[in-house]
Amino acid sequence: MTPRKKLEGLVAATVTPMTPDGQINLSVIHQYVDYLVSEQNVKNVFVNGTTGEGLSLSIQERKQLAEEWICQGKNKLDHVIIHVGALSLPESQELARHAAAIGASGIAVIAPFFFKPTNKDELIAFLQKVASEAPAVPFYYYHIPHLTGVKIRVEELLDGIKKQIPTFQGVKFSDTDLLDLAQCISKNESKQFAFLYGVDEYIQLFGTKNQSDVASLCKARPCISTEVSGSHWGISQLCHQTRFWCCTD
Repeated sequence: MTPRKKLEGLVAATVTPMTPDGQINLSVIHQYVDYLVSEQNVKNVFVNGTTGEGLSLSIQERKQLAEEWICQGKNKLDHVIIHVGALSLPESQELARHAAAIGASGIAVIAPFFFKPTNKDELIAFLQKVASEAPAVPFYYYHIPHLTGVKIRVEELLDGIKKQIPTFQGVKFSDTDLLDLAQCISKNESKQFAFLYGVDEYIQLFGTKNQSDVASLCKARPCISTEVSGSHWGISQLCHQTRFWCCTD
C-alpha cells in the first residue's frame, strides 16, 4: 500500500466472506485482493462497512478483517479505508486506534443510530472524539441517513469541520439527496475534500457537463458478470474525464 496517495478511482465496498458455520473466512481475502486488482483494476477498498456487515460483527472480528486486508493489500492496494463506526463511543475509539496501529489509509465513521445526534454540533462532537484517537489518519464521515435515521445535511456539517477535525478528508455520501451533494461540491471549490458517492442507481445521472471541478467520486462493489463489469469500465472512463469519482455499497 502506498500511504497518503491521493484517493481516486474505484473503491470497492467489500463483503465479509464467511464459512458455512458463520465464522469469518480470512483465508480467502488474498484471493479477493487479487481479483479486485487483477480482474477489476480496483486498488481501493472500504472494509467493514454496510456491504461488509461490519456492525453485525464483533469488535474482534472487525479487527481481524482489518488486519487481513492491510496485510494482503500490502504493495497491491493503494487505499484500505476501515469503517470504525459503532453505537458505543469507546468501541469506535478502540477500532480507530487499532486501524491507526495497523497502518490503515483512512478511517470512516457512521453516525450513531440508536441514541441519535439531533443536530450538527452533537454529530461533530461524536465524530471528533473518534477521529482524535487516530490523529495521523485521514478521516471520513459515512453519511447513510436511510439506515441511520440521522438526516443532518452534509452541506451544513462541512462548515468549520476542518477546525474541529483536522484529519477530516471527506464524506462517503450514501444518500439520494443530490441537492445536498451538489451544495457540498459547490463549497468544495478548493478540492480539499473527497465525496465518495454511494448510491448505485444514481450513478447514471452524473453526466460529463460542468463536473470538471469536482474533487472525487469513487465507484465500488465490482461485479463478476461481464455486463456489469463493462458498465463499471464505462463509469471509470467517465470518472477520468470529469475528475468526479464515486464509491458505493
